[in-house]
Amino acid sequence: MTTNIHSLCKSPTFLVPSTFLGSSSSFPKPHQIKPFVRKSNSYRELLHFGKEKFGGGIVCGALLPVDPWAPTIDSESIASQLFALSLFPYIGFLYFITKSKSAPKLTLFGFYFLLTFVGATRKRSHGEDGFVKDCLSEELKKLIRSVASEYGDVIEDMELLGVVRLNGAMTNVVYQISWPTKDGDFQRKALVRLYGKGVGVFFNREDEIRTFEYISKHGQGPRLLGRLVDGRIEEFIHARKLSAADLLDPEISSLIAAKLRVFHYLDMPFPKCVHLWNTMRKWLATVTELCSPKQAEEFSLDTLEGEIYMLEKELSNESQEIGFCHNDLQYGNIMMDEEARSITIVDYEYASYNPVAYDIANHLCEMVANYHSETPHVLDYSKYPNLEERRRFVRIYLSSPGSHPSDTQVEKLLNDVEKYTLASHLFWGLWGIISGYVNKIDFNYMEYARQRFRQYWLRKKELLAASGVSP
Repeated sequence: MTTNIHSLCKSPTFLVPSTFLGSSSSFPKPHQIKPFVRKSNSYRELLHFGKEKFGGGIVCGALLPVDPWAPTIDSESIASQLFALSLFPYIGFLYFITKSKSAPKLTLFGFYFLLTFVGATRKRSHGEDGFVKDCLSEELKKLIRSVASEYGDVIEDMELLGVVRLNGAMTNVVYQISWPTKDGDFQRKALVRLYGKGVGVFFNREDEIRTFEYISKHGQGPRLLGRLVDGRIEEFIHARKLSAADLLDPEISSLIAAKLRVFHYLDMPFPKCVHLWNTMRKWLATVTELCSPKQAEEFSLDTLEGEIYMLEKELSNESQEIGFCHNDLQYGNIMMDEEARSITIVDYEYASYNPVAYDIANHLCEMVANYHSETPHVLDYSKYPNLEERRRFVRIYLSSPGSHPSDTQVEKLLNDVEKYTLASHLFWGLWGIISGYVNKIDFNYMEYARQRFRQYWLRKKELLAASGVSP
């Protein structure tokens, strides 16, 4: 039984990410966590994870902390800390100018007023957006203390909490929280996930939660520990999130290929039919409603229904393997235990039954992205794996667990995978347009969409020429 939390904070500012608490081996079972339910208000009152002090990625009481499990620290938190440091020279200046008594009183008043004003506005900002003691609701305090008590920890001062915002997510907002253990020898950790605004158009949240619970039961992912109206709490995984460069590492790529095969074999409580094409048709209808005539012309929307139909006809065949696919296997959705050299696939919002060739194709397309760069929307297709690298990935995938695929089987899947990259480009191109309208995360969704559509038209002729498909 999971915990339902409707409202835990005072202000509707941020969405709550997934909470991972402790290791998977030692964390209390979901039914052991005492529920705290508030029957009024919305989840957005959950907490004030702010862009400044906490939401930006700072651990309270430390200067420019770096969490070894977090892929990046939000630059806004670093800016906030550097700003605080920059005040010291100004304070020193005020001290000496006051001691020297050389400045007019009105001038001194102006200097002090400026310092007070800046301090007040920064504090105000932290009070509205920061995850600090004064802005925590009683419900959230009780929840955190209850979770901590399951470990035998006692949190007497809520300001001892630390919060790191985990960057790279483009659908949700994710934070890691931590607190000192009873003995103070290390920090317990937890993740909180807040769902992005307007993303209900992309998937059914209840289906996604069911997916999460079933994958957890299969031992393939973190446990669901609690639910919010528009967010949830998850088990913390002691592993690091992969980086863009990791996907290009041959050893890590091999581990991903083997793990993906296991994932595709999961027996899930959903219709075992292809969802890809109907999903794209649904998104195309939404895009058509959202776009201006100028955008409709730019993205050739009037041709896309025909393109989807053509791809479905061209790529579908009775011999293709259907499996439970992740459908969004970018590096940020893959965790790796460095000691065990094991892979865990997380974040299942887009997961559904589909051709396994599509899921592999989508993963290969993600190798060109770096969502933690200065221009996270820019795709570098020079990093797309070459033929031998793709063949290697497919062979390892088919060889797991313990199979011995023939060269013919490898080449057939490899050929199917390459064709399904076209579907991936259309899928995420449509997603990018919709996200540009409904998602407020700082990401250039429209330009991302342009790149995916550009790649579709660029590669279509080459990949489908043998089938006699016109460009």
